[in-house]
Amino acid sequence: MALRTYYILLFILAFPAVLSGQTTYTEVVAKDGDGIYTLLRRNGLDPATHFKTFLELNKGSVGKDSSLYTGRTYLLPEAMPPGREEAKPENTGTAAVNTPATTSTATEAKNPTAPNILEIPLFGKKYARLEVKSQQLKGAVYYLVSGHGGPDPGAVGNYGPYLLGEDEYAYDVTLRLARALMEHGATVYMIIQDPDDGIRDENILELDVDEICYPDEAIPYSQKERLRQRTRAVNNLYLKHKGAYQRMLAIHIDSRSKGQNIDVFFYHHENSPSGKKMAESIHQTITAKYNRYQPNRDYFGNVSPRSSLYVVKYSHPPAVFIELGNIRNDRDQRRFVLPDNRQALANWITEGILADYNSR
Repeated sequence: MALRTYYILLFILAFPAVLSGQTTYTEVVAKDGDGIYTLLRRNGLDPATHFKTFLELNKGSVGKDSSLYTGRTYLLPEAMPPGREEAKPENTGTAAVNTPATTSTATEAKNPTAPNILEIPLFGKKYARLEVKSQQLKGAVYYLVSGHGGPDPGAVGNYGPYLLGEDEYAYDVTLRLARALMEHGATVYMIIQDPDDGIRDENILELDVDEICYPDEAIPYSQKERLRQRTRAVNNLYLKHKGAYQRMLAIHIDSRSKGQNIDVFFYHHENSPSGKKMAESIHQTITAKYNRYQPNRDYFGNVSPRSSLYVVKYSHPPAVFIELGNIRNDRDQRRFVLPDNRQALANWITEGILADYNSR
């Protein structure tokens, strides 16, 4: 996974402030690069719980799109006592994937015959018809971000005479994951989309540059702008679904020395217990699958914090960053070159997500 990491130094100066009514708050001074979610997380507060209270406490001091002014002092919400959590509106759980057409909003899936049958053009002709098998994930919203795309193929490996592009294989696994989640009633947004690929069952996936970013934006050449674009898309949708159960997953393939065989591993934000919990749930599921189907080999994939990853650091919903393997290693290549293996990865990740959601 060819991804440079950008470091933005965020410093918070904190000291107590006493307001009327005997309520004690903490004052913080916003520095360059601070946003509400970054500020809350760095001070040990859950953005999903405290976002609304923060806005109420700081009326008139928050900029457009909930941005903060550098150098301005803000009040942090105090931790809510039990039974005082903010009310969360009910989510309808309607499965939705944005189509690759020119529409700028998420398009509801077509229902041609029965309530449990959906038609999703983004999945391609073979897989467009989808049966909703359960409502286990009703009310959950997932943002799926496959790595790179457009002018950036990501990591590239050699497979005989062929080139393997990270963005093509990560995208195919992500599409399969989206479909599997929707089969269980989830609302799913594909943030990176290809207008004509769909789910492919070939071993060699042809490299192209026609991917777009939700809702219908060309992917820029600048790596930093690409990361900002997809993170902004997720965060805008997060505000639209505020109050719902929301999670983000970024799917990538790493690039290391050709001889290094690695297992699927996971990153989360160090201040996101929800992100860590989902990562651990998926990791436990994949570990169990390896123990069952490959009992003679050890599984070395792990879960660790890596808050410096841009999409993990700045995405509003709890996020998990997944590396599927080493695109240059022969053994790892079989993990995603074979379409059945790509489907197995999507199925196993889905099982981990289901376990995470059902244990909330």
